[in-house]
Amino acid sequence: MSAGEEHLLSGIRVLDFTRALAGPTCTRMFAELGAEVIKIEAAPFGDLTRKISKYRADRSFYHVQHNLNKKSVCINLRDPKGMALVRELVPKCDVVVENFRPGVMADMGLDYPSLQQMRSDIILCSISALGQRGPLAKKPGYDYIAQAYSGVTSMIGHPDESPCIPLVGIGDVSTGVHGAFGIAAALLHRARTGRGQHLDISLLDCYYHTHEINVHQYSGSGGEIMPTRGGRHVSYLCPAGIYRGSGGDVMLMAFMHHWPDLCAAMSREDLLGREGWLTDAERLARQDEVIDVVETWLGTFPDIASAIEKLEEYDVPCAPVLTVAETVHHPHLVERGTVRSVVDPIAGEFKIPGMPIKASEYEANQNYTAPCLGEHNSDVLRTLLAKSPEEIVEMVEAGILQSAAT
Repeated sequence: MSAGEEHLLSGIRVLDFTRALAGPTCTRMFAELGAEVIKIEAAPFGDLTRKISKYRADRSFYHVQHNLNKKSVCINLRDPKGMALVRELVPKCDVVVENFRPGVMADMGLDYPSLQQMRSDIILCSISALGQRGPLAKKPGYDYIAQAYSGVTSMIGHPDESPCIPLVGIGDVSTGVHGAFGIAAALLHRARTGRGQHLDISLLDCYYHTHEINVHQYSGSGGEIMPTRGGRHVSYLCPAGIYRGSGGDVMLMAFMHHWPDLCAAMSREDLLGREGWLTDAERLARQDEVIDVVETWLGTFPDIASAIEKLEEYDVPCAPVLTVAETVHHPHLVERGTVRSVVDPIAGEFKIPGMPIKASEYEANQNYTAPCLGEHNSDVLRTLLAKSPEEIVEMVEAGILQSAAT
């Protein structure tokens, strides 16, 4: 999609102070849906992720993945003249997004009351690990720090071992998406009332929001149920979890109304009327026996694919446990654009996760690229602030503006 072409969020302008993952995810959702996102990067190095995941041409693949379709303006934020440029940009934007430690925006003179002086209906989205207020607010934090405080880490791994961490950015990405939804809601609210909003979006809150059953299990039982990690198997339904087969594993969800389907697939209809096997609670009480029955049956197949084929014949919810390498080439993921190719003008072509929002009138995965450091200095300052070429050159020579070419 070419610049200026209509999309879902065309006409919205975002001033983006974010770094790393949670904040850039939030603003990338806007950028990929057509908003103009101006990424303010602090001179001299910009977003810290520009230094990592360099596999070709000294280009950060991490940066490319999380900053598609954004404009980069690199400013010396320690120079008063640089901050003056930022303040000039604020009234031109609908939304400001930041993920500094709480208090930093105030130190910069860009807290919500200050931004309201620049534009009365501004929307500020502040993303942090542990929130803008509360006893833990000022602690430095990352995804796994919030995950540990949320109780989620305690639910991952085997019950008789220390917990594990997932090597994916669940907290960061989900927090970014929560932030994007909050901004979208605030934009609708502003259209209705004319008022701006300060959104406080924390990884801790978003992680806690993912507890499906754990919190109400503990609270509702008066503390009798103490949720903890279940290893390969779900702790409150059975059979549900990862079952070992010939040469691999099967993710199997055959609880509740799916139990008869699994029994039919295994030709074990005798289990349907067997005492102690009728409900999920009863099967949980004898989970080791259930696992043995299922895994013994899976072992009769020469490979996982054959077992999956039989389970699908009886409509049992199941899946092979794919590796990342296998996902990249899986026909379903490729056809849907769940995995997509980007062609970076510097690093060339490689695969990244696709845009999960798929709308009827627009392609989900556009031919977007990520900006070089300070690539849009001149464009943004000339277009939005009416700076002359001479003024821009002077700012470059004074070290107020910087780019990869400087």
